[in-house]
Amino acid sequence: MTDENLAKSSPRHRHHWRRDLAELAALFTAVAAADSVADTVVHGPDGPALLIGSAAALLATAGFHIWWSRRRGHAPPPTGRHEALPDTGATAPASASPGPGEGGTALWRMRTTVRDEPGSLAALCLALADLRVDILSLQTHPLADGTVDELLLRSPATLAPADLTGAAAAGGGRETWLERADAHDLVDAPTRVLGLATRTALDASELPLALRQLLGRCTIRSIPNRPVRGGGPAAEPVPEDGEWEETVMRLRDPSGGSITIERPYLPFTPTEFARARALVALDARLGPRVPPRSDVLTLPEGNEITVRRADAGDLVAARAMHERCSPATLSRRYHGPVTDADRYLRHLLSPRFGRTLAAYTASGRLVALGHLLWDGDETEVALLVEDDWQQRGVGRELLGRLVAMACEADCESVYAVTTSSNTPMVAAMRALGLPLDYQVEEGTLVITARLAPVRPATDATKPVASRRR
Repeated sequence: MTDENLAKSSPRHRHHWRRDLAELAALFTAVAAADSVADTVVHGPDGPALLIGSAAALLATAGFHIWWSRRRGHAPPPTGRHEALPDTGATAPASASPGPGEGGTALWRMRTTVRDEPGSLAALCLALADLRVDILSLQTHPLADGTVDELLLRSPATLAPADLTGAAAAGGGRETWLERADAHDLVDAPTRVLGLATRTALDASELPLALRQLLGRCTIRSIPNRPVRGGGPAAEPVPEDGEWEETVMRLRDPSGGSITIERPYLPFTPTEFARARALVALDARLGPRVPPRSDVLTLPEGNEITVRRADAGDLVAARAMHERCSPATLSRRYHGPVTDADRYLRHLLSPRFGRTLAAYTASGRLVALGHLLWDGDETEVALLVEDDWQQRGVGRELLGRLVAMACEADCESVYAVTTSSNTPMVAAMRALGLPLDYQVEEGTLVITARLAPVRPATDATKPVASRRR
């Protein structure tokens, strides 16, 4: 049956002639009544005056109706549960209440474990809502005996941390962990993970930093498969897919050895383990890589040097520079005799353990190395300058750039291990213009620089010119 036949056979359209006939009869009745009233009024003693008065009354009534309609059109909308938004199909509360803590708000990251059953998350949200706490984002980490909910909260600034943890407990949460957050945490989890993956893809040395930002405050150690200089531990065998237990995670390092991640204050979840393993797999897939950027600098005395990132490809040049350095220079750098420089250089030039800057002359000779080494949750800086190029500003230039890299990596401080007799290194640290802490232990001087938004170079150490390749 066609749409036209359906329309004709529907009850609505089958009896439309009855409605038309009724309207036509009402029209004729109204005309007859109007003619009778008009004939009576015209033939009366005051007929014309009555007609004029009736017309004026009708005009006044019409004017009052128009005025009243416009007044109602500008009135506020009626109160109700929801009011439709103009030009959209969405709905919004008719009366908006002020946001939480209009006198000031605070951002918090909360992680709590709830029962894996319907309504458990709703109970937690209601308990937080009673304190006017706004949930900005939510991630769930399923476990065998429950679900870990990670929430980004915006609460009134006057709300104490104990109030938040108490609300979580009232809502059924247990093992609640809470810390202050900042604007960087407003980025959603997929966007943050993609950004970390991009950084890792561009630079192999970013993997430890990306893991630290992915998992929060934790200690990350890259352990080589063989001990360096016979003093460090060797990596234990790690399964191909890695292993994880409570607060310790171990992954196989694509460059050899293992990566150990520890977070004693908060156990890892299967979701976090999977994300960390995916970042390591991406690094293994891409292989060794270093950004191909270099700067040509003119030192105060007029010599030009090229500063760039170094990797394993600079091993031969680094070994040759070590052979040209005096035993005293090597002893100040390594705090003792160097018996196996080749193995130690392989460790230093690996991007897994930090970042290395190399200074080359115009003739292509390596004259200085600067290292920024990831040491768990701390960062070490170290310099080695060939004897003939000392006291020319090369070491200070490298140190300033290493500190700038540490700032970019969100490091809170850097430290240098040396001796009080190593005056060039002490002078280079002082030239940073940063707050310094000095600690002497058994003849070893440890200088710690607390990083701050201060330019690391001074006028005396700034190169005359710099151009980038």
